[in-house]
Amino acid sequence: MPYVLGIIGLLMLGYAVGLFVLVRRGRRIPQAGYLGLLVLNGVLIAALLAWAVSRR
Repeated sequence: MPYVLGIIGLLMLGYAVGLFVLVRRGRRIPQAGYLGLLVLNGVLIAALLAWAVSRR
């Protein structure tokens, strides 16, 4: 399970870097960009909670 958390964390980091590049180029972040980041964050938190409960 820690591998899954690491993969999700790397995906989230890559997605955030992509959004950062858009902002640096002077473009606005699309509304779907915020939604995607929210979904990845929710999946990461759900996986972390599932991992913590399964270790108990």
